[in-house]
Amino acid sequence: MKDKKISSIIQRILLSAVLIFLVFYTTLPAINLRDRSFIIFLMISIAIILFVNFLSYMKVFLEGLNQGGIHGFHGISGADIARPVKYGLGLIVILAAFYCVASLAGLKLFNASRYRDLITINEGSFTEDISEISMSQIPVVDKDTASRLGNRKLGEMTELVSQFEIEEDYTQINYQGAPYRVTPLAYADPIKWLFNMQEGLPAYITVDMVSQETNLVWLESGMKYSPSEYFFRNIYRYLRFSYPTKMFDIVSFEIDDNGTPYWVAPTIAYRVGWWDGKDISGAVLVNAVTGESQYYPKEEVPQWIDQLYDSDLIISQLDDNGLFQHGYFNSIFGQKDVRRTTYGYNYLAMDDDVYLYTGMSSVTADQSNIGFVLVNLRTKDTTFYTVPGATEYSAMESAQGQVQHLQYTATFPLLLNISNRPTYFISLKDQAGLVKMYAFVDVEQYQIVGTGTTIDEAKRAYREALNLEEPEAEAAVGSEEMSGTISDIKDVVISGNTFYYFMLAGDDTVYSASITVSEQLPFIQPGDTVSFLYTPDTLPAEVVEWK
Repeated sequence: MKDKKISSIIQRILLSAVLIFLVFYTTLPAINLRDRSFIIFLMISIAIILFVNFLSYMKVFLEGLNQGGIHGFHGISGADIARPVKYGLGLIVILAAFYCVASLAGLKLFNASRYRDLITINEGSFTEDISEISMSQIPVVDKDTASRLGNRKLGEMTELVSQFEIEEDYTQINYQGAPYRVTPLAYADPIKWLFNMQEGLPAYITVDMVSQETNLVWLESGMKYSPSEYFFRNIYRYLRFSYPTKMFDIVSFEIDDNGTPYWVAPTIAYRVGWWDGKDISGAVLVNAVTGESQYYPKEEVPQWIDQLYDSDLIISQLDDNGLFQHGYFNSIFGQKDVRRTTYGYNYLAMDDDVYLYTGMSSVTADQSNIGFVLVNLRTKDTTFYTVPGATEYSAMESAQGQVQHLQYTATFPLLLNISNRPTYFISLKDQAGLVKMYAFVDVEQYQIVGTGTTIDEAKRAYREALNLEEPEAEAAVGSEEMSGTISDIKDVVISGNTFYYFMLAGDDTVYSASITVSEQLPFIQPGDTVSFLYTPDTLPAEVVEWK
């Protein structure tokens, strides 16, 4: 009888362990008391143990009935059943109480100032901080357009399209000084995974947000770790078993300056109460090909990482900062100085970083902004610019109104500096989602709109609407002077704009000049001597002034 009881205990332990492991394997909570999911996992685990014990006791009870009726049942006592139920339910009640108390400790009612201080906002000067960029550097591709371009590119590859599809991440990054969106391939279904898992995912997609050039970048060795993998090579499961106690935010796909694919997994730290006031403490970088990983504190994250902070997290912190300027009750009753973000955001590429841009509006004014903020998505450095004017959606409606006969739809605007005026730049798309026109809308006077089939045409129309003369070319900060003899020159059309690519004799550098730089460019021939200013930090080197 003793051996049978020991065997029954071992069976219960093994069955409970298997079921608990399957729950953990599926839900992947961090083994950390500051993770809500872990507390729920513990309660489910206790319930599993109680259920397995109950099934075991029922089995013994039924065996006793079969052997001699109710009088022949000697396997268990009432205490054997009641004791684990008592302790198990007691532990569940304790965990549930802990969950409730921990949640109450993070209520905004008691912590308004702590939520407000999750993000620090500095004041900035628009004309000093936001420099006017070349028209050839304006990104015209949003996520939807990037997705369409990526799908079209994959469709051209007949050997891939039957086996793979494209992840819809399209992370915006700065790659070699230019704004790009990047996303990996994914296995089309479990059968395709089975046939391709040994080689891994062979490529990823890059979309140049300025030229709309879309490339399928082949890898020497395929990516073995991704969300479309199964079992322990699934990136979420791989991270959990490699870093069991860390809490992860949204995992994103990026490439380093050499084009090596990585998964960026930001780690969560809670700043309010027990598990509220979510913030980022660092990141785990996983090489998507080899699986090599390393944790970096936030201050040591490599420069090439562009999106450590999720945009929705930043928007949430900005809203809390604006809501609780003077405490919780002021956010409801007096609403003095209370502000919120507008209903959307976009990205700006500056200084080899990606910045989130969104407008800020008073809670009592739906149709106007009091200013806007730029947030560095790697460092969370945040700057507010006081620029009163129309909201982004008002500007979008104004741009659509200019071409209402064409029924184009506007993308969410970018905020640019045009002749020291805050200006919304908007792409206008047809029903197929293709960019057909461009618009510049004045922030302060959103009825002033310039549209065109090219960016330069739209800018000229905008300046005419403002009664501004075309400025003389000014030397960009950090530009250098160059002169020499043209050895080769070619012209190309990118997004409706003409560019000239040329090289000088004895110089391997490729230079790029927009037609707007000089009307002499169409007549330049190999052998001509030229002199110009250019920016050496771009690829190719961009000509900013023709001498």
